Amino acid sequence: MKNKFLFSVFVFSFILIFISLGLWQIIRLEWKNDLILEIENSIKKPPIKLANSNKKNYLRIKTSGNIDFNKQIYLYNLNDEGIPGFEVINPILINNENFLINRGWIPFEKKGLEQINLIDENNIIGTLKLQGRKNIFKPDNDIKENYWFSLNREDILKFTGKKFSKYIIYLDGNYQFPKPKKITANISNNHKKYAITWFSLAISILMLYLYFRKKNF
Repeated sequence: MKNKFLFSVFVFSFILIFISLGLWQIIRLEWKNDLILEIENSIKKPPIKLANSNKKNYLRIKTSGNIDFNKQIYLYNLNDEGIPGFEVINPILINNENFLINRGWIPFEKKGLEQINLIDENNIIGTLKLQGRKNIFKPDNDIKENYWFSLNREDILKFTGKKFSKYIIYLDGNYQFPKPKKITANISNNHKKYAITWFSLAISILMLYLYFRKKNF
């Protein structure tokens, strides 16, 4: 009798855990839907002057500044078609504050060419994005060869001698090279699928338990 009771406690503990995980995913789903809606509304709005703004994620801005082409960073990445190349990232001084500006993607062979540095510094339109964390699976940056895999803050400080805003400016415009990255609200949202998975596991275990109880208890 004691073993049967302990077995029941064990089974229902797992069922409760799976139900809790499913409910947590529902909460995350609501949060993610609100976030996507906020991003969509933000990127649809006309850009505002950076100097007059309260900086926030996905805020569209317009500004001017002095771009440092001598400390240009080449960040390895794929373009929208999955072709490998570099994202070109520069320090830019705006109203005595240092930012990084992601000017877009180039193929490998255009690294270091003067033609990729044609930009109107007095008319910069873009989107602010919080800098993400480094993926632990990415290789270390090769600062000497200016071949980057992540925007590691310590490496950036070594390379430029400067500290920067936590927001990166993603340039917008009709530039061919570098080709600006299109900012969208297309972010991962699999919480509904995860919730269904956890609830399904809870139901499956309950059904197996009831079947086993009917057969053996």
